[in-house]
Amino acid sequence: MPKPPPAGPDRSDRPAGRPAAPAPAPLPLPLLQADCSRCFALCCVALPFSKSTDFAVNKSAGTPCKNLRQDFRCGIHTGLRDQGFQGCTVFDCFGAGQQVSQVTFGGRDWRSHPASAGPMFTVFPVMRSLHELLFYLAEALTLPAARPLHAQLRTALADTTRWTTATPEALAEFDITPLRQEVNTLLLKTSELVRAKVAGRKKNHRGADLMGARLPGADLRGANLRGAYLIAADLSGADLRTADLIGADFRDTDLRDADLTGALFLTQPQLNAARGNPATRIPPSLTRPAHWLP
Repeated sequence: MPKPPPAGPDRSDRPAGRPAAPAPAPLPLPLLQADCSRCFALCCVALPFSKSTDFAVNKSAGTPCKNLRQDFRCGIHTGLRDQGFQGCTVFDCFGAGQQVSQVTFGGRDWRSHPASAGPMFTVFPVMRSLHELLFYLAEALTLPAARPLHAQLRTALADTTRWTTATPEALAEFDITPLRQEVNTLLLKTSELVRAKVAGRKKNHRGADLMGARLPGADLRGANLRGAYLIAADLSGADLRTADLIGADFRDTDLRDADLTGALFLTQPQLNAARGNPATRIPPSLTRPAHWLP
């Protein structure tokens, strides 16, 4: 795993002989959830999007969305889907927005401090990737079956957390690929330990093209669906308990009446991209999307 940088504000100005600051405590779950009220609308500026079924217009990286107001709020927030901005309702930063806004840049917004705009927009995608890894690691540590890996998972969690406190300069130069690969190896081992507890033969659809597949009522308990393409698939009434869903593409997937309680590494963006109803059972740590059928 890449060696974490010195933590927090205590960096190059530390007096000679003074010990380095200890690694910060791992971020609690609430800090891995987006809080737009503490963010300077970084997802509305830093990221590009192209005119498509998800976005009504083209926008380049670093350019504010035309719907962004001066107070960093969205002018059409309550009508994003109706006005062609469905992609905005699917995106989630895992709390990276407020971390960059309030911690990395100390509450200095890019409008009042234009010199910070470029570095802030560069750091934001890196921080989002770090927070997504923390989300998965935090979940892995709640799984009793993964207890043999808990020491390694805690180390990875602490080291990844330290990266979230690095300077803008360090984050801008950080190659997250090796860290992601090492964390993914731990998560895969975690998945194997948990799914091994499920009796019977488990389906392996890792990376499979299941776009538009008809799987209503399918028994997918303990299945490996890592990175599977489930776009517009029919999983209504399916049993996805203990299925590994990391990286699975749920765009327009029918999850009505499906059971996702206990599903491994399911994220809010995946739920936001899918279609469900009040009978869809989801993990208590996630939120039922507002656009799901009543």
